Amino acid sequence: MVVDDHPMWREAVARDLTEAGHEVVATAGEGRTAVRIAAAARPRVAVVDLQLPDISGVEVTRHLAAADPPVRVLVLSASGEQQDVLEAVKAGATGYLLKSAGREEFLDAVRRTADGDAVFTPGLAGLVLGEYRRLAAAPAREDDDAPRLTDRETEVLRLVAKGLTYKQIAQRLVLSHRTVQNHVQNTLGKLQLHNRVELVRYAIEKGLDEED
Repeated sequence: MVVDDHPMWREAVARDLTEAGHEVVATAGEGRTAVRIAAAARPRVAVVDLQLPDISGVEVTRHLAAADPPVRVLVLSASGEQQDVLEAVKAGATGYLLKSAGREEFLDAVRRTADGDAVFTPGLAGLVLGEYRRLAAAPAREDDDAPRLTDRETEVLRLVAKGLTYKQIAQRLVLSHRTVQNHVQNTLGKLQLHNRVELVRYAIEKGLDEED
């Protein structure tokens, strides 16, 4: 689903997606319309602009991420401001891409978002990681009751936190793609997390992305 209040931009994005083999199940120019349509159209991925005429793209993201099943949201915005990026991610956005991105970069971001990867325009990922490190530094870490992960699960989690895709992790650890997925799913279950984005946040809080 494509959500943008500029008709020409919205149509161009939808056309690029269709030409690349994706099925565009809906488009919307207003936030409330997008939330309502998504409940019926049930898109797997939503490409959402932040600046909408009624409710903000952040609010739309919050609604879509909380849906059942949740919609993976790729924010496509002209703004690279820190506050905009962080609000979108905290609302549940899987990725954040600037509108200055090229067509192939955009299509790759959509594919990765559909796979559950956290996707960011270069430079923005560091901003998000820095914010979560800052937040994680505040509470004391008394984790005696924390779930215990196996060495392999911890290794996979560390690579997830570094931003590697499942395919890259499989190549790095000489495992099958399916095995990597299983490790991630097991880790999600143990930690009572719901998706890869939450898993990345957890890993950052534990400092796993900084390990060699």
